[in-house]
Amino acid sequence: MKCLLIASESAEVLFHWTDSEFQQNVQEQYGASQEEGQGLPAFEDSISTLFAPIIISCSTMVDRLGDSYTSFITESNHIYVLHQFDECLYIAVNGDGEEGEDDLKRKIYVMKKMIEVLFGMVTLSSNLLRKELRPQDTEQRARLWKHLQSLLETYSQLRENDQSFLVEAVERLIHPTLCEQCIEFLERRLVQQLNSSAERAGEEVLHAFILVHTKLLAFYSSRSASTLSTSDLLALIIMAQEMYPSNVDLEETGPEDIDSTSGSGHESFYTPEPSPTDKDSNSSEMPVRGSTPVFEFIDPDIQMAEDSLQTLEVPPPDASTPRRVFLDVSSKDGLYPMMPHSMYCLQLWPGITLVLLTKIPTNAVAMSVYTFLEAFAKLEKRLREGHEGSAATRGQLTIHDIRNKLDKFIKALGPSEIQSAHLQNVWTEFKNRAFSRGGPGLNKDLIPWCRNMKTQLCGIYRQCFLNSASADVPRHLSTGLQERAQTMVQEKLMDWKDFLLVKSKRNITMVSYPCIALDPADLTYLEEFPGLIHFICVDRSTGQMIAPSLNITERTTSELGKGPVAQFIKGKVWSLVGTTRHFLRKGYSTVTLRDGDFYFCYFLWFENETGYKLEAGEIPVLPDESAPIGMLAWDYYRKLLRYYSKNHQGEVVKCYELLTVHLGVIPTEIILQHCRQLASKLWEPSRNPLL
Repeated sequence: MKCLLIASESAEVLFHWTDSEFQQNVQEQYGASQEEGQGLPAFEDSISTLFAPIIISCSTMVDRLGDSYTSFITESNHIYVLHQFDECLYIAVNGDGEEGEDDLKRKIYVMKKMIEVLFGMVTLSSNLLRKELRPQDTEQRARLWKHLQSLLETYSQLRENDQSFLVEAVERLIHPTLCEQCIEFLERRLVQQLNSSAERAGEEVLHAFILVHTKLLAFYSSRSASTLSTSDLLALIIMAQEMYPSNVDLEETGPEDIDSTSGSGHESFYTPEPSPTDKDSNSSEMPVRGSTPVFEFIDPDIQMAEDSLQTLEVPPPDASTPRRVFLDVSSKDGLYPMMPHSMYCLQLWPGITLVLLTKIPTNAVAMSVYTFLEAFAKLEKRLREGHEGSAATRGQLTIHDIRNKLDKFIKALGPSEIQSAHLQNVWTEFKNRAFSRGGPGLNKDLIPWCRNMKTQLCGIYRQCFLNSASADVPRHLSTGLQERAQTMVQEKLMDWKDFLLVKSKRNITMVSYPCIALDPADLTYLEEFPGLIHFICVDRSTGQMIAPSLNITERTTSELGKGPVAQFIKGKVWSLVGTTRHFLRKGYSTVTLRDGDFYFCYFLWFENETGYKLEAGEIPVLPDESAPIGMLAWDYYRKLLRYYSKNHQGEVVKCYELLTVHLGVIPTEIILQHCRQLASKLWEPSRNPLL
């Protein structure tokens, strides 16, 4: 019983996702109310009718009280969580008890993040966003909603099964030698060759990385690229997984594969298998189809409904056509959010993917649009605060400063485009009101015109980067160039692919060696920290994490046993993360608690660049309505680092988290000693250089 809905203030459905149980419940509820002889109403109409009272009541409360409720529980124990972003209302529902209020709030924020990645600055205009989320063309709307639904399902599955998405940090494959070789290959061969090719159509490869399932094997950024934020990287991993889902059942490995990958020290003894010959690669067996009955007697109405659904089933887009994504860019002039990039997701083999991010030729237009949007947003804010005249533009890039720049920008766009003409007309009226002698000047009367200017600028942005008829859309890396890039990386990793797929499932285990170099004196995690069952350590400064793998399938045997035992430990770990976030929200940086036979610890601390632990300061308490703690939907830790660094000017401050699970019989002082030693061991440069 799960649902997520996005609606406008007029109760128009802009997007919905439901599981089969919720959908069946809605159809039964509204199908029973139909008069005899009438067909079932369309599901979209039913769900709109179901949520209309909630949407209207929220809008009424906002209009009259300036506030609304954020959650409630029904008599049937269904949890509803609501959040208003501008004029769009997000509603998440759970009726099976599998998700709590925090989980639903996180799902809402992640959905908003994915929409920002897909639509960029168009999300800053509610009117334009409504047009994007609910296209007039039924086929286009079905394709878009199916894509958004698939992204949401992919995220939910990853958060339920993947530790990196549980703590919202990137996990690297721990094999320094291979990682270094791949990074060097991406830099000196792949990216250099792509950027020097005449077939790149003006695009420049900024970032290239290789994923093994959700784990990062190698990542390279060109010298002209800004740092890719952890939030954007996690969103891109979700998109890559949605395009090429990992099929764990088909790729399950047996116990004989474990020894070669369970520990970091053993990796130096791995000898890759020889590359397959042409005969081997051509001898794949064709799948055998099951027999199907020749005649089936189906109700005509049901058949007609199925035919209608099949008509809306749009084939997936061509893999060679890039996806337009909007990511944050840092430059010497500041942060530019939601800048357009092209994302190429090339599958090397099932489970292994090459991702390329390119800068498009018209990127400067997006930077100019953001500069103008920011100026009008600041002016609108100052006018709302009661500042008028010169006081309205004090202490910022004033509207006078951008006046000439905006005139040149509009002139460069040309008058041929309808959107450019609209922008020109609104800007002319704005100037007449703000700058002419007979005009009212900079006062509250300009607030609607500030909003209108922002809408027109977002319209230009939409026309340039989202309109399928835009001139620059067909300009991308040629299909031949993409195929050559794919072949180059395949040749590089051909002898490693099987090892990498196994390694991704058992990246680190409790029987791994913390040291990279194999030394007879080295101890495994289990030997060095007796009683330690599991740990997760996160470097929040870089957004990377390290943790032993949790294998929970019945076919895999590990040090945690088979399925049920590992599933029990997994449930405890997931519960611990939720508990620690609850206390972190209240300002606690240390949590220790006993739960039956287990003892849990959580620590958050700060260090300087030399590794010296800084004095613990106060952690700010977050209000209940704040965004969920994490790095995907909202980078809480970036704000926390900025807050803490105020008292450490001139120092590079780093933030770390450590979660541990011990057996309850271990004395508390031993557990705390383990935590100190583990924290210092995991992030030593000599032990894990790529982290």
